[in-house]
Amino acid sequence: MISKQQNISLFNDLQLDKVSMKAYFDRIGYRGKAEINLETVKALHALHPEAIPFENIDPLVGAPVELSLNRVFKKLVEQGRGGFCFEQNILFGAVLRTLGFNIVGLSARVFWEIEEGEIRPRDHMLLLLDLNGVSYLLDVGFGSASFSAPLVLNQDGIQYTENNHYRISLVAEFYYLEILIKDSWRLMHRFGLEHQMLADYEVVSWYLCTHPQSLFIKDLMVAKSFSEGRYALHNNQFTVHKKEGKSIKQKLQSVEEIIEILQDKFAINLPEGKKLTLKLKDYIDSKT
Repeated sequence: MISKQQNISLFNDLQLDKVSMKAYFDRIGYRGKAEINLETVKALHALHPEAIPFENIDPLVGAPVELSLNRVFKKLVEQGRGGFCFEQNILFGAVLRTLGFNIVGLSARVFWEIEEGEIRPRDHMLLLLDLNGVSYLLDVGFGSASFSAPLVLNQDGIQYTENNHYRISLVAEFYYLEILIKDSWRLMHRFGLEHQMLADYEVVSWYLCTHPQSLFIKDLMVAKSFSEGRYALHNNQFTVHKKEGKSIKQKLQSVEEIIEILQDKFAINLPEGKKLTLKLKDYIDSKT
């Protein structure tokens, strides 16, 4: 017999008080009415990645990453930091659940920018929204390839957003999300609809933050949307992806340049201490 626990959502117990909701709205610059409709979700989904960057500075310097809502809220909202997918989408999902939306967490296997034949664990968090009988895929935590608007889960053909074009295909029990890059479709992730709980994400987050081969402890990865495109920083390579025109790439030549970009373009309130500076120096010395 299936128990009621099988249908419990991670977000049933992750809700914010009025003061915290106001602080979140101020953080992302939301000034509209918080009504339970698709327009509200679209507005929040667009504003969140423009204000709160994707970044992996904590695992990079060996600082613990905690996924409790209190810790995530403090870091991303109060401390002026960013975070990676679990932090970003836990916060975003909690905001939506507090407003009254029906939201659950999913897990995806990433195929974006990895070598052909490489298989990674299901280490990415997505959100699934059910609104008026329609299922929408949400994600504010995938860095430079995050979509800027909800995607309809069961819709054939191309779905257009401000930044990129996507399509979702269902093959057997798995969904495949693809992005259109220079007239070529590239697979981003494969995912199912099994609801994930906080413990599921904590295990994978620990792996990403501690495994010797994890990019999260080897490479600096930062991304942030802006009105005309996206900023991306990988180690000491800074890229401006424009909606119109070619991407502009710049190799940063000093630790000071990287720090300036992190503070200026990504608006990150950097943690104190020498660990980040030492890590950034490695990227300059190795000419990555």
